[in-house]
Amino acid sequence: MSAPNNLKGIGFALISMGVYATHDAIIKLLGAHYPALQVLFFSSLLSFPLVSLILMQERTPGTLRPNRPGWVALRSACAMGSGVCAFYAFSVLPLAQVYSILFATPLLITLLSIPILGERVGIHRWLAVALGLCGVLIVLRPGTGQALSFGHLAALMGALCSATAAVVTRKLGGSERPLVLLMWPMLGNLVLTGAGLTIAYTPMQLPHLAMAGMIAVLGLLGGFLSILAYRAGEAAIVAPMQYSQMIWATIYGWFIFGESLDRPTIIGASVIIASGLYIVWRERSRGAGSNRPVIAARMRGETVTAPKSTLLQRLLPGRGHSRD
Repeated sequence: MSAPNNLKGIGFALISMGVYATHDAIIKLLGAHYPALQVLFFSSLLSFPLVSLILMQERTPGTLRPNRPGWVALRSACAMGSGVCAFYAFSVLPLAQVYSILFATPLLITLLSIPILGERVGIHRWLAVALGLCGVLIVLRPGTGQALSFGHLAALMGALCSATAAVVTRKLGGSERPLVLLMWPMLGNLVLTGAGLTIAYTPMQLPHLAMAGMIAVLGLLGGFLSILAYRAGEAAIVAPMQYSQMIWATIYGWFIFGESLDRPTIIGASVIIASGLYIVWRERSRGAGSNRPVIAARMRGETVTAPKSTLLQRLLPGRGHSRD
């Protein structure tokens, strides 16, 4: 891959991460007024017209019946859980703290790839994972007087669910139609969050409903920009661009929400990012023929409003699978 193409991939990736960060900032804005499940429900509902346009490109005959129902059910449950947990965490925690914890996803992918993919993890990546998990503890700072909240637990569960969904997607490979992998989480999410409206519901003002629609638009736009990034550049070069979300979190947190970065968050995030970058570097150094679950999982964790770019690409006509 030439340097100009890698630079183009980096550019698309940075724009994609900026779009996703805006997506998350709107979630936080709406989360100050409405329950997280309600925000997720309307964002998912308003994403259906856009997703339907994409699904019309699917020409592969078949139904929504999965070939491997157990794995598809696990992946769907994890994608739904990732969305619910991430929306709640963004609603109640500073953006930088949420991103710091979600950045642990590549570490969890490395761990989960052992039992699910049969991946062999060497001592270097084990040390990187251990260091990254220490970074998570620095961000959470248990025993220092800061009470751990449900928001912190939600962010951790969001990272775990996102990692599990990514590894299971890798496990399924091409055995399932992308339509199946895309629709089951979305349908399940509408049922789950719709049921949640019976517990807590606040009538939405029209401008806020439009903002929920923007969440849907930005989720898909970020996915397509991610596709362009991976088509232009090497995956191992493009993937680390996800950490640029911390810059956006700082900007949005400062100017919109009055948040500031504290020392434990800066130190912990730096440790997590360093360990994640090392894992990507180790996977890249192993060569193209090896199983590289973190690189293959791509930049952004999946939620029902922001489907994996790999699924979106497989639905596009006349386009091959993106490179690992």
